[in-house]
Amino acid sequence: MAFLFGLVQVILAAKNKSANFYFGIVSVVLYIYVFYTYGLFAESLLNAYYLLISIGGIYFWQASKLKDISTIQIRDWVMLSICMLIVWIVLYVILKMCTPSTVPAFDAFVSAAAWIGSWLLMKRKLENWIFLNISNVVAIPLQLYKGLSLTALLTMIYFIVAIKGYIDWKRRMEN
Repeated sequence: MAFLFGLVQVILAAKNKSANFYFGIVSVVLYIYVFYTYGLFAESLLNAYYLLISIGGIYFWQASKLKDISTIQIRDWVMLSICMLIVWIVLYVILKMCTPSTVPAFDAFVSAAAWIGSWLLMKRKLENWIFLNISNVVAIPLQLYKGLSLTALLTMIYFIVAIKGYIDWKRRMEN
């Protein structure tokens, strides 16, 4: 079920539809449990964050706070990259010291990149797709390693949809 709701969510996000957040809520609630059960603690926490982002996304997208897709500036790239690095390090330390995680560096990296990408999605920033795919590239082998084949398949689909989403959003911005 988490897979199916997640698939619908990312397709709707690529189509720039606010309904993506409702499907995302169901998917992330289910994935909080799945990832925790498989020892991917940062990804479980990431899905709790996605829950908050989904609620925020509903507000921003439907309250017409952000009608248009926009891009981030160079200084934003720098700040977001620094934030991602800090989140990665903090999550890694927490996972290493406080959990039995067998993959703390990879788990933390996937979550750090996805946190930034999700924040940008909520803000309708084109670059959300880039950060989300940075996360996806690392998440796929990690999920396969942990035996989450169906989730890895979903993440591969996310990767493809993110490429299409980037192209479609960029095209919308130019029109």
